[in-house]
Amino acid sequence: MTLKQIFLSVAFTFITAFNIPAQADPSAFTSGSYQQILAANANQPFMLVVWSINCPSCLKDMELLSNIHKNRPDLKMIMLAADEPGSTEQIQQILAKNQLTDIESWAYADDNTQKLQFEIDPKWYGELPRTYFFDKAHQRTGVSGVLSKEDYDAMFAKILKF
Repeated sequence: MTLKQIFLSVAFTFITAFNIPAQADPSAFTSGSYQQILAANANQPFMLVVWSINCPSCLKDMELLSNIHKNRPDLKMIMLAADEPGSTEQIQQILAKNQLTDIESWAYADDNTQKLQFEIDPKWYGELPRTYFFDKAHQRTGVSGVLSKEDYDAMFAKILKF
């Protein structure tokens, strides 16, 4: 083995060992996925954040969500990107930029977004951001718009006390 081959081998090993592993694509959110999320989180409080790559308020909220995720590891957070199919790369970039790639994430994978919205909440008209807070019994509260840290804290107190 030449010196060049050894160097390249060592460099490859070093880069591979210290490189951040590639994150899996968000799960495909299709008809029935909402019920799947509820079933997978039975008897557990959680927060479902519905957002979009094209929503300035959603993108502004990402830093606060990242801080919440870091400071409240006891609270399950699920991200749902309400974007058209094919936006996976942009979704991943935004989640990575905000250090949210290690949490469960989903992305719309059906062109009929109104049907997906209706399955989540028949009273929701699609405004973003939209955050759902579920207590242990899956009684939920849906809130549209950007929330403050105090708003999140109040909702966490409500869903975690049950």
